[in-house]
Amino acid sequence: MKRTYWLMLWAAIGSAACDVRGDASLPAPAPASAATAHYLANAGVLVERGEIKIVFDPLYRNGFGTYRLLPEPLERALFAGDPPFDGLDAVLVSHYHGDHFSAVDLLRLLSERTELVLYAPAQAVAEMRELAGSERQAIFSRVNSVALEYKDPPVVMETSDLIVEAVRIPHSGWPDGRLDVENLAFRVTLGGDTTVLHLGDADTRDVHYAHDADYWSRRDIDMAFPPYWYLASKDGRGVLKNRLTPNAAVGVHVPKDMPRDPAGRPAEYRDADLFTTPGETREIKD
Repeated sequence: MKRTYWLMLWAAIGSAACDVRGDASLPAPAPASAATAHYLANAGVLVERGEIKIVFDPLYRNGFGTYRLLPEPLERALFAGDPPFDGLDAVLVSHYHGDHFSAVDLLRLLSERTELVLYAPAQAVAEMRELAGSERQAIFSRVNSVALEYKDPPVVMETSDLIVEAVRIPHSGWPDGRLDVENLAFRVTLGGDTTVLHLGDADTRDVHYAHDADYWSRRDIDMAFPPYWYLASKDGRGVLKNRLTPNAAVGVHVPKDMPRDPAGRPAEYRDADLFTTPGETREIKD
């Protein structure tokens, strides 16, 4: 039944507008495995391990003419709590930019789905509080506001099913711009044995990781979701190889005009694993 629903959902996505909201030739879902990553759009990824589900950067409204928006069938399912978002445990937001975060939509999601917990930088949470009004302040009992300055020690938040670790890595453009952006790299362990890493729009320089070398070596990462430019950058590849050492890395935040077929891509991306099409999946191997 679960596989049938995914096939129906991808078919619905394929009927949406193909320039931003979907692709008519979406793949069938991957076979069931211990853990699976499902691509939503831009930097949005759903990770599920058994009954545990988390989602990164799912709701935003601005693709800046370059990035895909969340396909409408997936957006409806997210708000309704329908598969694949049934049993969703947590939402994580990397930073407050309009291609990763919508305060209005996150408030609505938390209002309609009272079981959800949010992890987000203090900068994003402050924007939500400004819009919430007195009648929705109770929502913030389920919001983990992460206030970190650059080079602060990582923070750890634990539940019975999740270990959520966060560290502030400067947004791309450092040190010349966007220094005020609270970009969080979330390392999340699901069920005690599957660990994924989402970097938001992290800058590629090794210096951001070197001072927390012990932190990065403390836990094995089964799959990382770096912004796609890490996979074509000497600095980014070095960080992945020498600091983060994930078992696998799949690039996100990929422009919508990036060919799905590696042979049609710019040379520097032909050997990279990229999420390009909503509905793609990857098996996460422990």
